[in-house]
This record gives sequence, C-alpha cells and structure tokens, in this order.
Amino acid sequence: MTRADPITSLQNPQLKRLVRLHARRAREQEGVILIEGARELSRALEAGVRPTEIFSCPELHSPEAAGVAPALPLTPTLLSAAAFGKVSGREHPDGLLAVAPRPVVDLPDLTEDAVVVVLDGLEKPGNVGAVLRTADASGAAAVLVLGRGADPYGPNVIRASQGSVFALPVAALDGEEAHAYLAAQSCLTVACTPDAPHVYWDAPLTGRVALLLGTEHGGLPAHWRQAGGPGGGLSVRIPMQPGSAADSLNVATAAALMLFECARQRRDVGGRGALAGGAA
Repeated sequence: MTRADPITSLQNPQLKRLVRLHARRAREQEGVILIEGARELSRALEAGVRPTEIFSCPELHSPEAAGVAPALPLTPTLLSAAAFGKVSGREHPDGLLAVAPRPVVDLPDLTEDAVVVVLDGLEKPGNVGAVLRTADASGAAAVLVLGRGADPYGPNVIRASQGSVFALPVAALDGEEAHAYLAAQSCLTVACTPDAPHVYWDAPLTGRVALLLGTEHGGLPAHWRQAGGPGGGLSVRIPMQPGSAADSLNVATAAALMLFECARQRRDVGGRGALAGGAA
C-alpha cells in the first residue's frame, strides 16, 4: 500500500486506535484530543493547535471540508468512506478528522472588566459546548470546567462549541484550584441559583466577575452558593413566569442570559445600579 492508497480494512490498527480515542480515558492516557469536522479543525488551526495526524475521506468532503483540505498542515492519511464512518463520531461526517496534543492552558491575568464562567459538574457535552460558544461570542475571558463531568476537550464538546473551545482559555480544574485562581484575581463570584434573593438584571455585574453555574438537577455545591466568595460574592436568579410548568432553565440558556447581561452592563455607562441595602 502506498501513502496515497486509502485505508479500507476496518481491522486496521490505526482505525482501532481512533475508535479507542473516543473514550476519555484513552485520550488522557495519550495526552491527545480528537478534532472532527472542517469548521472545528479550521478554528483549532487558527488558534495555534498543531495536529500530529490528519485523516481524510475526499468522498465524504462537504464544500467546507473541500475548501479546508488543500491548506492542511500535514499530508492526511486517506480513508475509505466505510473506514471513516467507523472512526467518526457523527451521523453525517464531512471527511476530516485530526489528532492533536491536548492544549496546555495558561489562565490569564484578568483585566478590570473581565468575565469568567465556572461550570461545576456539568455532564452533557452539548451544554458545555453551547456555553463555550456563548462565552466566546460575549467576550468572556476564560471558562473553568470543574469535576469529572463532560471533558471540555472531548470531541462532542468541540463539536457543540463549533470550535469556540479553542478561541478562549478553557481549563479543567478542581474546586480548590478554581477558588485559588478567582481569589488571586479578586473576582466577584456570582452564583446562579433559582432560590436567590436577587434578580440577575438588578445585580452589579461590572468589574471582575465569575459566573458560577451548576447542574440542572443538583445546582451548585454549597461552597459556591455561600455569599462572600473569593472576591466577595452574591447569588442571583433568573425569574420565571408565575404558573409556568418550567421549574428551571437549561444551563446553557441561563449562561447566555447572564453573559449577555454582563456585556450589556459593560456597554451601559450608567449601569443598573448596585444592590444597595440588599434590596431585591
């Protein structure tokens, strides 16, 4: 077989390894990530990610993938459509897949009006990816992903973020590391909980702010909900229509409301005022 011949055997060792790398443990053991899709791979390359391996199936290329393929930094290993289907995590793959080293993230020293998102225990890759897209779009400075929930660099999160995971610092930390970072940066911690006394649009969300979001079923752990976080803290809620059958919002929706309220307040010189005297 020459380099130009596509891999066709579904028992090929390279294919078996790629299948294994869909499991988080296998990726962590090798220190790599999987990037599938033309858009995601393009954004990774723009962010300085350098794949060590690229796999391509021209037969499956979408127009976007066909446009990306000539500019790839490596000569790809060609796969047949059946072989690519075996290693793909998508129902309708576009024929591009890469293996790259797991990013090493240096959390930034925050500017005076920076917003950080803290996700504690989120398990659904779609939710984590959607939050990352919104964090990128709204100008957040970083996202901290806590616990052993969804892998922020898992292929399903990368896909759901449409590559935004590569556009800003995204770090997987434990709770102590997150507390230490937010304390060192003097962040106001804002816990988003349904039983909070203050409505989020009445909260002062300018300055260095860390938005804390937990799981839909369990919410935030007690240590995040308590007032007086690393840089001072408060709790806010998103008001629900009385009589609504919904008792909570999807965490990605809640994050979007909070992030764009932060952005709005930064563009509004007058702001909405502080929570003087603890008034709701």
